[in-house]
Amino acid sequence: MDALKQGTDALFILLGGIMVLAMHAGFAFLELGTVRKKNQVNALVKILVDFSVSTIAYFVVGYAVAYGTSFFVGADQLAAKNGYELVKFFFLLTFAAAIPAIISGGIAERAKFWPQLMATAVIVGFVYPFFEGIVWNQHFGVQAWIKALTGDEFHDFAGSVVVHAVGGWIALPAVILLGARANRYRKDGAVSAHPPSNIPFLALGAWILCVGWFGFNVMSAQTVDKISGLVAVNSLMAMVGGTLAALLAGKNDPGFVHNGPLAGLVAVCAGSDLMHPLGALVVGAVAGALFVVMFTLTQNRWKIDDVLGVWPLHGLCGTWGGVAAGIFGSSALGGLGGVNLGAQVLGTAMGVAWALTGGVVVYGILKATVGLRLDQEEEYDGADLSIHRISATPDREVSW
Repeated sequence: MDALKQGTDALFILLGGIMVLAMHAGFAFLELGTVRKKNQVNALVKILVDFSVSTIAYFVVGYAVAYGTSFFVGADQLAAKNGYELVKFFFLLTFAAAIPAIISGGIAERAKFWPQLMATAVIVGFVYPFFEGIVWNQHFGVQAWIKALTGDEFHDFAGSVVVHAVGGWIALPAVILLGARANRYRKDGAVSAHPPSNIPFLALGAWILCVGWFGFNVMSAQTVDKISGLVAVNSLMAMVGGTLAALLAGKNDPGFVHNGPLAGLVAVCAGSDLMHPLGALVVGAVAGALFVVMFTLTQNRWKIDDVLGVWPLHGLCGTWGGVAAGIFGSSALGGLGGVNLGAQVLGTAMGVAWALTGGVVVYGILKATVGLRLDQEEEYDGADLSIHRISATPDREVSW
């Protein structure tokens, strides 16, 4: 029976890893559909290569930072318990690799290629797993301190803060240090629109992300005996709440409509194992509206050129999710309890502060040394031709 459970657990978490791996295709197509045509190839290449660099960084350094497990042992030890520790690494790697995928959308269309890969290695190798270990592996006694202070540990079941808020708040200083795209904001105060290049691809990316998210949330149980249908239904309710709120707040704009479910899913991650489905619906709806309002303010009033709106979507909605788990996870609002608002605010604030610090340090050093931005001519030509020497749809095909 032990062997059967070990094999079942390994298969369970492996399937979760595959579902979240598929989400990276969603990141790619969401960015491809949002950026201008001359940067579509770059969007696709970045996500795949960032994932590859993330895999190496997390395998060699990051997983050990978070969980103290080294893979520099014999294959006989790695194969123990059906290789469960290896497939757990695979599953959690897909979470870690989401960080550079999030950042990629914010800095799109004008960032250099190789400096971003350098940032990916540092962020996935140290910045992200350092906080991951604190929240999910009891590092440095921080969770015990929060519990002693507030009565409960900081609760983040599937990463509203650990993954999404951290990714979004790392991206914010990267976007600011990089500067806006050329001609985005004119000297006379006018804002030049850069509409999405391909709504069908944008929608495809959103749908792939939505489907994969059920692996992201449900499989965060990590073993079969801990699986919860409550997590699945709460994810569903938050998804539709975010969609409908974004539809109304965004006045039928398809870009907002397809980011609305993602906002809801970001927000519900933390408390998806605790909330009542109606609470999850409210959390998702607030997140959908929050994304529309803050994306508009960020782009048009504050003139922060966050191309895919990753700070509002992941940073702010992830922050809201961390706090919301302490509200809607309480038994007073139909939740399972075992969580409180004070612990959630404190843990969320720590994640935001760490991510901001990491973003400023990593991207500040890169800007001062190797530079972050394509030169003016390269940006005008587009990242596809400047970096990859081919466009998404070449104007001329060579025939022999």
